[in-house]
Amino acid sequence: MSGLLDLLSSPMGKQLISGVAGQTGQSEGKTADVLGMALPVLMGAMKRNTATPGGAQGLFNALSSKHDGSILDNLGGLFGGGVDQSVMDDGAGILGHILGSKQPQVENALSQKSGLDAGSISQILRVAAPILLGFLGKQSRQQNVSNPDALSGLLGGLMGGGSTADRQQSLIESFLDSGGDGSVLDDLAGMVLNSGGQKKGGLGGLLGGLFGK
Repeated sequence: MSGLLDLLSSPMGKQLISGVAGQTGQSEGKTADVLGMALPVLMGAMKRNTATPGGAQGLFNALSSKHDGSILDNLGGLFGGGVDQSVMDDGAGILGHILGSKQPQVENALSQKSGLDAGSISQILRVAAPILLGFLGKQSRQQNVSNPDALSGLLGGLMGGGSTADRQQSLIESFLDSGGDGSVLDDLAGMVLNSGGQKKGGLGGLLGGLFGK
């Protein structure tokens, strides 16, 4: 499995980054940085939510119906004429559901880390969230996830499994519960966007699937 930086430079990754950048008016470099940090945080928040029966059932219902992975089949069409407002609204709903009251805190920390304003971060996340849900929906079908109880295992597996995933999840939970100073996000970003490109699995594996590698 390629490292995250390799994945972000793959053809599918370039298409996603270019599309999100074009939609939000940001540079592709900044967009890639934000996606590389934000997607693991969103994944961790979803895993955290599946610890409750209501959260697991809600995600299972979403993945079984609307977010079935079809959005990944035509990213060119999705971004070709600008992302449809219904997709943006869907993304806003997803973020509100999985991040709740922590959403401004997450956006502000990503803003501090990336240098983009929080409004731009919010727009990037609204585009990315339905794509991430589509990826999860596709994975749930491929792995024959047939009940809400199995979602935590699916998400844990996509985050890498084992002690590394536990550490990632611990960082994410600490971040979501923190005062919003961005320090835990710095740690998480360092794990994901390591300059040496040495991490071949874990969250890189998640993004590897998302970017078609």
